Amino acid sequence: MPTLVTEQGIVHYEAYGRGTPVILLHGWLGSWALWRDTIEELGKEFRMYALDFFGFGDSLDRNANFSVENFVDLVSQFMDRLGILSAPLVGHSMGGTVALSVAAHYPKMVKKVVVIGAPIQGDSLRPLLKLSGNKQFANVIWKTPTLLMTFLRGYSYFMARDGKKMSEMISSDMSKVTVESFFQSIGTLRETDLRGELGELQVPVLGIYGKRDIIVDPMQGKVLLNHTPQSREEWFDDAGHFPMIDVPERFHQTLRAFLKS
Repeated sequence: MPTLVTEQGIVHYEAYGRGTPVILLHGWLGSWALWRDTIEELGKEFRMYALDFFGFGDSLDRNANFSVENFVDLVSQFMDRLGILSAPLVGHSMGGTVALSVAAHYPKMVKKVVVIGAPIQGDSLRPLLKLSGNKQFANVIWKTPTLLMTFLRGYSYFMARDGKKMSEMISSDMSKVTVESFFQSIGTLRETDLRGELGELQVPVLGIYGKRDIIVDPMQGKVLLNHTPQSREEWFDDAGHFPMIDVPERFHQTLRAFLKS
């Protein structure tokens, strides 16, 4: 299990393939495992890196800081430790918000950005996710883990076409999440608004949004277009928040084409 040490803590990641490096960033309550099929598919042409944010998967933060801002610094230090001077960033949901923030704060480190179902404004999150950023609420639901997991497993069948795969992935990822990483990450994401920063981006940006997204308002793709100079959108009518699961062939074709353009 490859890991590296940063100023904040220990970062777990997986790497596969040869060629130009590409960095994959997962969303809230997820891990690098979201990208298993993507790594295998695009690893034929690129060197794929998928990391775990602090508090998720197998990454550990010494100071228990699970804010979006800290995840931005994590990506910068991760690239620095591995000697990756510049690379495309591909981020799903919260990971997409992080990717855009990295491009805004460390422009020389980012060649391109792909965001999938990512909130540009934190208030675009569905009500249940906003509520999860409340510490009191998080503490209450954490006291009934069986009920929480039962709900998430059932809800997973609405999040993706392959509900069984989604449910298994959530069960595995949630087993490593703490109450602090649960509410801090979504709490800071809820307060995020990138509109003021996007106008300064000088790199190509692709937004992939699914019409059936029940996690983030898919109209965030229009917000991205309106505020980011070199941006374009791919609209997936037949996908939700997880197009890499719902329509993997089209998703990987779209991602590959953008990375190679």
